[in-house]
Amino acid sequence: MPLIFAATPLGNFLDASENLKNAVTQAEIILAEDSRRFSRLAKDLNVSYVGKVISFFEGNEIKRIEQILSLLKADKMVLALTDAGMPGISDPGFRLAQIAIENKIKFSVIPGPSAVTTALLHSGLPCDKFVFEGFIGKTSTARKKYFESIKNESRTLIYFESPKRITNFLQDAAINLGPERNACICREMTKEYEEIVRGTLLELLEWSKSKEMLGEFTVVVAGNLLQSKLSKKEVLILHANLVKKGLSKKEVNEQVINESGWSKREIFDLLVSEKTNQGKR
Repeated sequence: MPLIFAATPLGNFLDASENLKNAVTQAEIILAEDSRRFSRLAKDLNVSYVGKVISFFEGNEIKRIEQILSLLKADKMVLALTDAGMPGISDPGFRLAQIAIENKIKFSVIPGPSAVTTALLHSGLPCDKFVFEGFIGKTSTARKKYFESIKNESRTLIYFESPKRITNFLQDAAINLGPERNACICREMTKEYEEIVRGTLLELLEWSKSKEMLGEFTVVVAGNLLQSKLSKKEVLILHANLVKKGLSKKEVNEQVINESGWSKREIFDLLVSEKTNQGKR
């Protein structure tokens, strides 16, 4: 395969697969978020590389695509990595995958560590159904709006957050989702100072205020298991009846969210799907 996406260790280099090591040594082009961190990884893995290292991060991903596409069309072996975890998961990668598919360029994926699933298991919260939301709003207003839209979601919720915003994140989550909602914070997973803290959102908020927050955070929050959800048919009927009453679009959406147990996003997707299906009839 001319293009390979590979997962890298979250912190402990012993988690690296043999496939990753082989890909590093064989690649002609290596796409790395941070060339210094990649060099450190190669040193830790005790592997040498001859490939040209190209900077590939969120800020220049779009700009780099054409250059990388040209290299792939020239049959260069390209290895795409991120600093930690799987490419494309809140990291560069998915746009490159899209371009490769559009240009009929085959690629492979070397599986490996994922902060999302690792934190999910650490949390002890239901793993059968979950929603990964990545990084959400940077402002309290944006977070409040987001949490309001998802407060009735019954699936387990997973987030990434920075040390600078983790306390504000927990505060807004506690206010809008409820202080007694269970959650788990995973800090610096697989690294020397790994810390796993479980409790209610209020308890985790107090913990975050107890000392300086450092490192990378993955936050897992329990879904709203107390909310009884209506069926798809019941949601559509409820929505149609409210529209007939002459309520505004905003009023209809708010009432459907409150009465159905569905999140704003779920309702929107259902209505779009229903509209599409009606157009095919």
